[in-house]
Amino acid sequence: MDILQVKNLNKRFKQFVAVDNISFSLREGEILGILGPNGAGKTTTIQMLLGVLTPTSGEITYFDKNLKTHREEILEQVNFSSTYTNLPWNLTVKENLIFLSYLYSINDRSQRIKKLVTIFRLEKLINQQMTDLSSGQVTRVNLAKAMINFPKVLLLDEPTASLDPETADHIRKFLLEQRKNFHVSIVFTSHNMTEVEDLCDRVIFINQGKIVDDDTPENLAKTIEICHVELNVADGLKRTIEICENQNKKYQLEGRYIIIDLKEKEIPEFLRQLMDKGVNYDQIGIEKPSLEDYFLRKAKI
Repeated sequence: MDILQVKNLNKRFKQFVAVDNISFSLREGEILGILGPNGAGKTTTIQMLLGVLTPTSGEITYFDKNLKTHREEILEQVNFSSTYTNLPWNLTVKENLIFLSYLYSINDRSQRIKKLVTIFRLEKLINQQMTDLSSGQVTRVNLAKAMINFPKVLLLDEPTASLDPETADHIRKFLLEQRKNFHVSIVFTSHNMTEVEDLCDRVIFINQGKIVDDDTPENLAKTIEICHVELNVADGLKRTIEICENQNKKYQLEGRYIIIDLKEKEIPEFLRQLMDKGVNYDQIGIEKPSLEDYFLRKAKI
């Protein structure tokens, strides 16, 4: 069941088109990634989904209700976290969470805040002012704020930015648990391609305000043909370079290591040619195309 539908959404600022006629849906319990280079329209899209920005045209529907006409009712069940928004700096973490809890219908506010403090590891920060926190700590408070109403739809704009790897992993596991246990639907933007691959069921790629692709992370990666073949050459590095240059194969050198870009079907023949030239290598690694390769290719279009 589609819990969110976006139809022909546009946003123009004077002569600049930030979002150009995009349409997509979000299913219940789905984690949808939105990828694209800086300035592609990702954050503008999130802001329109929140009702913070008014679309130039188009329609946003949650739970079969139009956001324009049922904004208050819808936002009771929606929340967000973004690296581009700040909470009041002169308030403590606890004061911020208490204040924000009154935006929603919550039965036991103190118990809800206590639970979020535990989930997002805020025990030592609870009485500190926001102005005293590091960027990673602010990110954790923003995520706690995003869960204050236990939303059905969660909009996350680079939610793990500034977090250390262990905390980021903790947050990712928490999001997957929310999806599994409570069927929370999540729209997720990130520049961490590994994170997107691990979390997202589906990805839409936006460039210059338009949706370029809409598919699973795995299928998007498969659209890139080139593999990276890494060899630790014990003898014959110059001969290997010569073969690459004669065949116009892109390569990188790192000491005795050479990383060669090849199509998967070309790898056996290329290795045979190395053998015929007497090239000896101690190690070989073959890295198949990833979502990052896809991103780098599409971002150049």
